[in-house]
Amino acid sequence: MTTLNLRELRHKRTQLGTQAAAIMEEASKAGRAMTAEEEAKFDRILEERDALDRTIERAERLAEDTRRAADDAAADAPAGEREAMEAFRAYIIGGRAALTPAQARALNATSDPEGGYLVPPKQWIDDLIKAVDDATPLRGLMTMERLTTSDSLGVPTLDTDLADADWTSEVGTGSTDDSMRFGQRELRPNPLAKRVKVSRKLLRLTAGRAEAIVRDRLAYKFAVSQEKAFMTGDGNKKPLGLFTASNDGIPTSRDVATGSATGFTGNGLIDAKYSLKAAYWPRARWLFHRDALKHIRKLKTSTDEQYVWQPGLAADRPDTILDVPYVISEFVPNTFSDGNYAGMIADFSYYWGAEALTMEVQRLVELYAESNQVGFIGRVEIDAMPVLAEAFVRLKCTAS
Repeated sequence: MTTLNLRELRHKRTQLGTQAAAIMEEASKAGRAMTAEEEAKFDRILEERDALDRTIERAERLAEDTRRAADDAAADAPAGEREAMEAFRAYIIGGRAALTPAQARALNATSDPEGGYLVPPKQWIDDLIKAVDDATPLRGLMTMERLTTSDSLGVPTLDTDLADADWTSEVGTGSTDDSMRFGQRELRPNPLAKRVKVSRKLLRLTAGRAEAIVRDRLAYKFAVSQEKAFMTGDGNKKPLGLFTASNDGIPTSRDVATGSATGFTGNGLIDAKYSLKAAYWPRARWLFHRDALKHIRKLKTSTDEQYVWQPGLAADRPDTILDVPYVISEFVPNTFSDGNYAGMIADFSYYWGAEALTMEVQRLVELYAESNQVGFIGRVEIDAMPVLAEAFVRLKCTAS
């Protein structure tokens, strides 16, 4: 898709936002809720806009993939890297037997049992990590560290702060204070693995693109598993999720009622926003499932009867809820019943992750021979958790 077509899509998105805002404004000026006919039209416009958002996202990712492929093929790429990519393509298509001695030496990382463990070229690993970033919204907001020299990451925390300074005389020094205490959250990457099966014919016919097929499937499977754990992981050999109440992450003291046992209220969202200190607002985002957003788009505040959701009416302006942008994840809890979590507002840079750089790919030589397929196993190591509770406010479905 060309840059011009993307511009046209963004312009159409803005027009749809303007139409939705006009319906909301007409009802607000008349001092009433939207009629059934207006609600139906409003929903149709926003469904079209949501579909357009997905089209734009896919087009942008395709443009980025095209650019990256062109960069990969650039003539000025280092000779060693080009050779490593050629060796890895040969391995993906034909296995260990297809490698020349020189290619095998370039890829061997450790002992070579039947099937062979190989470390892909750095370029391939970088592409995989980028693809996971694209597919997992939270990764673009959280703080991710890569471990290269240790097997864990210690995150220092200020558990107890000093008392306020004392008003004193010109020569006074104030009272002695030794109450400051430091703590530490430890992130220890846990193994995450996925097996992919690809037909031999597909590998043979796609030639130089074979490694991209394996990479894309691994990226998708890793992204889904990570997203689920970032949301609801219990912290036992996996990340500690945002919607898991824990004194090691986000305790129940950071929960705010939505104002409804089966959904949301405008006042509940206001309470949540103002439970987050203003210093976190510049980088704050709401986090919801799309089912929640469908409900929130029609909410008004009880004081001034204004809609809490507002469309971004410029190409570079996101939609907002109470002036705060939002992100959508399919793995945010969406069972809206009494006592269940339903969303949050937070500065997600205080959700920290640590991942090991090394990624292994194992080729399964004979296991799927009868079905004329080749198996590949990808492995990474990752851990994540909230490191500062006050940067997060969770919404819980309850009337009070």
